[in-house]
Amino acid sequence: MTRYLITGAAGMLGQDLQLALSGRDVTALSRAALDITDEAAVADAVAGHDVVINAAAYTKVDDAESHEDDAHAVNARGPEVLARATAATGAKLVHVSTDYVFDGNGTSPYAEDEPTAPIGAYGRTKAAGEAAVREIAPDSSYIVRAAWLYGAGGPNFAKTMIRLAGSHDTVQVVVDQLGQPTWTGDLARQIVAMLDADAPAGIYHGTNAGKGSWFDFTRAIFAEVGLDPERVLPTDSSAFVRPAPRPAYSVLGHDAWRRAGIEPMRDWREALHAAAEAGVLV
Repeated sequence: MTRYLITGAAGMLGQDLQLALSGRDVTALSRAALDITDEAAVADAVAGHDVVINAAAYTKVDDAESHEDDAHAVNARGPEVLARATAATGAKLVHVSTDYVFDGNGTSPYAEDEPTAPIGAYGRTKAAGEAAVREIAPDSSYIVRAAWLYGAGGPNFAKTMIRLAGSHDTVQVVVDQLGQPTWTGDLARQIVAMLDADAPAGIYHGTNAGKGSWFDFTRAIFAEVGLDPERVLPTDSSAFVRPAPRPAYSVLGHDAWRRAGIEPMRDWREALHAAAEAGVLV
């Protein structure tokens, strides 16, 4: 029987990975339970497992601008340590990365083999983590890039917008950032499908299909939970100046799934409707 280890298991994706692997032999370790930068602790944790899924990450994008060393430890050093440990035991490694490894200046979906060009500290640290995994375990690792995640198991944009609707007559949301809202439930199941299919090692884009702006996403959220979408007003990024730059275009291509004989994830609007039906948004 395949034995799975999930790191960062208390996070939003980590919780959905546990659900997707329900009934299997799974060890789920939170960041508090396993410091992925601790070589000895990681070696002990990895021992006896066939698959390691790394969902641990430093995700405070703005804080990373002034604490890049802290972000680098978790996002770059941690995956390096995990890659060395899995390579030593022969285990497969799934490392979850991000759209922030790209500069966001594209106009068509980024291919999996597109050169990375991060524009902020968070993206730099995640790109460094990817590079370490590819160098150390090229034949036994998967890099799955996620983006615009929402789910039941943690704070996220969808829940924030619904909360704001309870205290504001209208909400202003940017129209000049495009991406792919992605349900962690779908992403978790896709990762499991990839492993079950024994897909080739490499880079995969773990996002729901289609594209939309944060404005589009918010209007869709409102509609799904019975709020008036007309309460969502358009604005642009100049109205929300933040420490870290955001990619303006975060639409990712999904050709690697098709090459592996796996259907890419469904359209984001279909996924959002299913998530709402499952009670994820409330």
